[in-house]
Amino acid sequence: MTKRNKIIYWIATLWLALGMLSTGAVQLLKTKAETDLFQSLGYPVYLLGLLAIWKILGVVAVLIPKFPLLKEWAYAGFFFTTSGAIFSHIAMAEPLTKTFPALLLLILTLVSWYFRPEDRKIISVQP
Repeated sequence: MTKRNKIIYWIATLWLALGMLSTGAVQLLKTKAETDLFQSLGYPVYLLGLLAIWKILGVVAVLIPKFPLLKEWAYAGFFFTTSGAIFSHIAMAEPLTKTFPALLLLILTLVSWYFRPEDRKIISVQP
């Protein structure tokens, strides 16, 4: 892996971790703004706690060394969560300003996944 790719990976991954950790914390605290937003998108508030826990665990999985299969699941979860958020905002005809944070996290997820080092990937053996 080139030095350039390592830098891209770590910048994207740290920003992704910060974004997921901060949104997870806000969801875990169930702030009024977050519960209002969640309800306006048509989701039950009890889902906030579940999403928060999975986001926080996903951050841990992406940042710790080894466990490539766990990392793949975490990236998949981040992808589904952020793409679902984008779709929800679009479906409710909300302005792009409300969609942008989820779009940014989706892009960071894809960049981090794409540039991850070899030791963080699942190695498939072809017969």
